[in-house]
Amino acid sequence: MRLEIGNILIKDIQFADKTKVENSVLFINKDEMIKEIHTDDKIASVDLDIAKPGESVRITPVKDVIEPRVKVAGNGGIFPGFLSKVDQVGEGRTHVLKGAAVVTTGKIVGFQEGIIDMAGIGAEYTPFSKTLNLVVIGEPVEGLLQHEHEEAVRLLGYRAAQYLAEAGREVEPDEIETFETKPILEQAAQYPELPKVAYVYMLQTQGLLHDTYVYGVDAKKIIPTFIYPTEVMDGAIVSGNCVSACDKNPTYVHMNNPVIHDLYARHGKDINFMGAIITNENVYLADKERSSNMVAKLVEWLGVEAVIISEEGFGNPDADLIMNCKKIEQKGIKTVLLTDEYAGQDGASQSLADADPIANACVTGGNANQPIILPKLDKIIGHIDVVNTIAGGHNESLKEDGTIEGEIQFITGATSEVGFNKLTARTK
Repeated sequence: MRLEIGNILIKDIQFADKTKVENSVLFINKDEMIKEIHTDDKIASVDLDIAKPGESVRITPVKDVIEPRVKVAGNGGIFPGFLSKVDQVGEGRTHVLKGAAVVTTGKIVGFQEGIIDMAGIGAEYTPFSKTLNLVVIGEPVEGLLQHEHEEAVRLLGYRAAQYLAEAGREVEPDEIETFETKPILEQAAQYPELPKVAYVYMLQTQGLLHDTYVYGVDAKKIIPTFIYPTEVMDGAIVSGNCVSACDKNPTYVHMNNPVIHDLYARHGKDINFMGAIITNENVYLADKERSSNMVAKLVEWLGVEAVIISEEGFGNPDADLIMNCKKIEQKGIKTVLLTDEYAGQDGASQSLADADPIANACVTGGNANQPIILPKLDKIIGHIDVVNTIAGGHNESLKEDGTIEGEIQFITGATSEVGFNKLTARTK
């Protein structure tokens, strides 16, 4: 499966009379956009704002971040199963408004939502302080249940990204990247001298408000399966969860998964990238055993020498991570684990809820309990009062002078477990 990604570099966002991309500027007709995307009666009101890198702006509570993409050639459309039919995606050409992002906010759904600071020390911990953010503020109608609230705002964000991306449909990209994964036998024969490597992609699926979707299906209902990495770039996997902001994979991160991009960059040079296996993170032991058994079987079936395994979330999913690792290693296949840590504010506590001596190659995205003090910023988009209740905060996080005391756990993307961040740690 071969996909061309046409990156249209966006260097500024402005409200204007017409929505278009011109000279690397994304112009947005605010009234028209609100009318186009506000189609759900579960949302009482929609407003739009802009947050740019370096501005004294704080966005909270952050629900999702989405990159505007549009398919211009090939099957299906972006966000299959939601905004498009369930045709298989991942081939043809997709245009991307690179540098722009949709950020959704509004009244809090669940306590595990996040903060994006566009300036100050907090901006150093989130990758989304570097994107030009169109913030969609969606406020729910009274009495809406939590899962309905999450779904309504999630779809609102997809519609916003779709609306913006259409402005790039006829624009000539500034650069075109090509990604290709062949059927298994062809792929194995392409570089027979190189070690074959696969990616085991663990998705957060631990129940209500802890969901990830694949082609519109709640991934806790799937069994592990193979997926072409290019399908992920077309929005086949989207976020629907409210896990801790620091290690949640927003939809933007799924579409730009750095593990996939890095493996493609090395493909044909020092590895043969065979593709990805997606699996869920389960609550009950029997489900964990079933999924990890199937993951190990699929990895063996691919005939690879090594895999990278990433998780999403912490605590209970650590058991899924270690199960996947052990069963794959027991088949003689090397593993590298990607995770983060909840090691206490002093870093002295046990980092993971589960461990095994066989898991001897591990990369960490940082310690989510690391304390931080965020300075007062001039502008708030969203609801600042929630910082006392979101994960990583406490009853007195928000100070009278506007500063916020807590842990980097509440910063969106701070300890990304796929490496979409700046933090790591090294064993001395």
